[in-house]
Amino acid sequence: MKTVDLSKAAEQLRSGTRASAARAGWQNRYALTLFVIDFVVGLGAASWALVLRFGSSGVEPHMRDYLLLTFILPLGWTACLALNRAYEARHLFVGTEEYARVFRAGLALTAALAIVSFSFDLRLARGYVIIVIPLLILVDLGARFLFRQRLHRSWARGQRLHRVLLVGHVNSVVDLTHRLSRERFHGLGVVGACLPADKERGFISGLPPVYGTLDDVATAVGRSDADTVIVLSCPELDGPAIRRLAWQLERDEIDLILASTLVDVAGDRTTIRPVDGLPMLHVEHPKLKGSSRAVKEIFDRVGASMLLLLASPFLAVIALMVKFGPGGRGPAIFKQERVGKDGRPFMLYKFRTMQVDAEAQLRILGELNESDGALFKMKQDPRVTPVGRHLRRFSLDELPQLVNVVKGDMSLVGPRPPLAKEVADYPSDMLRRLVVKPGLTGLWQVSGRSDLSWEESIRLDLTYVENWSLVMDLTILARTVSAVVRSSGAY
Repeated sequence: MKTVDLSKAAEQLRSGTRASAARAGWQNRYALTLFVIDFVVGLGAASWALVLRFGSSGVEPHMRDYLLLTFILPLGWTACLALNRAYEARHLFVGTEEYARVFRAGLALTAALAIVSFSFDLRLARGYVIIVIPLLILVDLGARFLFRQRLHRSWARGQRLHRVLLVGHVNSVVDLTHRLSRERFHGLGVVGACLPADKERGFISGLPPVYGTLDDVATAVGRSDADTVIVLSCPELDGPAIRRLAWQLERDEIDLILASTLVDVAGDRTTIRPVDGLPMLHVEHPKLKGSSRAVKEIFDRVGASMLLLLASPFLAVIALMVKFGPGGRGPAIFKQERVGKDGRPFMLYKFRTMQVDAEAQLRILGELNESDGALFKMKQDPRVTPVGRHLRRFSLDELPQLVNVVKGDMSLVGPRPPLAKEVADYPSDMLRRLVVKPGLTGLWQVSGRSDLSWEESIRLDLTYVENWSLVMDLTILARTVSAVVRSSGAY
């Protein structure tokens, strides 16, 4: 009969409890800080609305009610956020769900003000409401975004990461380990793995420390000091086995995550439908048509037109620098045919960053290609002019593509615009990225730019197509600013 080492089991239990307590501790502090931020934002927005609507002169009798409202509004705002579950850990840290719930909380607060005003015959100044609600939503979204970026920077340094134990087959474990090490903004750090026991394994690059077999997951959690278990697709772990594992992890409050075999499908497209105790995963079709796409079209063209108008003096200066700058005079605008939506070709505009005879030199430099795809990439490309090097560093050479957005060839956010020779080599599933317009920026821009492999760039483009939403577009635009300032992967 197999005996149990009680002292060892107790130590493993304490280890798992420590990891879970540490995770819960910083998550609670994060949510509490968010509450304080939301309250301060609410108070600030209400104060500014009061000043902008009524001026900063003395307190008149009719303003006393608005002064009271200014102090009550932050409480109502945080209450609406709490009712919309904007403080729950499942909606924080990553993804766009947090921002969507903040927006819905703004709508809920608007409705609450209207109901209270009508019920008690309170005559709220429409100007006050029109100022305070948009200001409240926009500032709070910005504050939460900046606070999240601070967390992501700590994750990038390896701090406060979820300590993850992966359970599955070798190839799946190595692949997910690679993805999580590259994309630290998910906050998951792999500390170990449990693999099937029926195969011999030698040295495998990228494989984390192995703490046992599929039967040793509960004890491996304690030995690795993990606080999260991710079970990958594994035929050996059926429904009853997963249920028993969940019971074992429950006592130590260890998170259990089941990785779906669905590729690049976001959670808002999936719904669990229980059928006789069996959870059925319903996958909705991506939003490729309809009113949301019409709103995106309007947003793209109006936004690009405004940006062109505001940046026109700056663009003129850049054009003169490119045309007459050192390293080869020539046309300021570089034109190149790219493939757009539904495979239709269009002429893409960029500021010229290379010498005029760059295409002729490409035949000589072809063997120095550092890319694994159809595009030629070289970190120290001798064809790039001094002015072009600075433009590329901050992606300023892409600004003329705003004209493409106004013309309707491109969107502000979308997949990278491919060359015809790239598309000619696409396998059938990669053609999926052509069902939407290419973008001035996209997931590829905010996830590494030229440092990405061809396969990773394609995967990000497909992820965008399958999970597009207006909130995702706004998030990518905000992240683009940060990516451009860091100038990582730009050459």
